[in-house]
Amino acid sequence: MFDSSMPPLLALGAGAIIAIVVIGAVILIAAIVIGMYNALVRDRNRVKNAFAQIDVQLKRRHDLIPNLVETAKGYMAHEKSTLEEVTEARNHAMAAAKAAASSPVGGGNVKALSAAEGALSGALGRLNVTMEAYPDLKASQNMMQVQEELTTTENKIAFSRQAYNDSVMHYNVRREQFPSSIVAGMFNFEEADMFEIEDPAEKEVPKVSFS
Repeated sequence: MFDSSMPPLLALGAGAIIAIVVIGAVILIAAIVIGMYNALVRDRNRVKNAFAQIDVQLKRRHDLIPNLVETAKGYMAHEKSTLEEVTEARNHAMAAAKAAASSPVGGGNVKALSAAEGALSGALGRLNVTMEAYPDLKASQNMMQVQEELTTTENKIAFSRQAYNDSVMHYNVRREQFPSSIVAGMFNFEEADMFEIEDPAEKEVPKVSFS
């Protein structure tokens, strides 16, 4: 017969108590896993959003380069190979940017974009050196306008890149920390790559100066 003086849990019996404890533990673990999963998703989405801001500025940069090349062509008829190098580097950078925009986390797309943008910066820098021998080109109103727009765009890229890299570091730290690392492995949260130009000689903003 049920003894009203007994504690409720003891009255249920040992089996029922164990079942309640197990169910409670499972619910607690599930809540922790869900919390970690949601935090990882949130940080990954921040990385994607930060990259989207870079992508906007990269597209602007890529759109300005044909104007730069076309203007230079009128003054640099004997520098065809230099101009072609810039155009080819731009095309590679555009393709890399498109791949990175579709999947900025994992897959090495951002790392490939970093290399492509570094090559483009190098090509622009070499073009700038060549342009120094053409005073009329330096004085071109259209070229000075492109210079100003490129400089503004490059500054925005640098700012956006810093914000992106901060988001990447935060996300990567969370996915590597225990016990979040277990959840990250279970649900395939891939490492995000920093957006950096690896060649130190190409890290500076290409200065398209004609003053």
